[in-house]
Amino acid sequence: MLVMVNLDTVNFCRPRTEAGTTKGKLKMTLDKVVVGDTVKIARLNGEGPVKRRMMDMGLVKGVEVSVRKIAPLGDPIELSLRGYELSIRKSEAATIEVTSNVFVKQD
Repeated sequence: MLVMVNLDTVNFCRPRTEAGTTKGKLKMTLDKVVVGDTVKIARLNGEGPVKRRMMDMGLVKGVEVSVRKIAPLGDPIELSLRGYELSIRKSEAATIEVTSNVFVKQD
């Protein structure tokens, strides 16, 4: 799968790898992930009962999450994690920081 990323808008570490490619960890929020991508949860930024409810549903640091579907107007987002599907609001997804390993071709 080819991922197009605007590197000006995200945190990106650039360790060199082989033959003109760079491997790094892309940091973003869960609401920015495209359908079909799998990411790992890095941090939950919510507060109070909302954060507790997300943690109770299995959204905790280190869990791999796949984005299965996004509704036509962008809300809700369907996720696949720990063997089940979960739908959350876009505003809730915006409070979850995720990382993804990406390869970017160097020009």
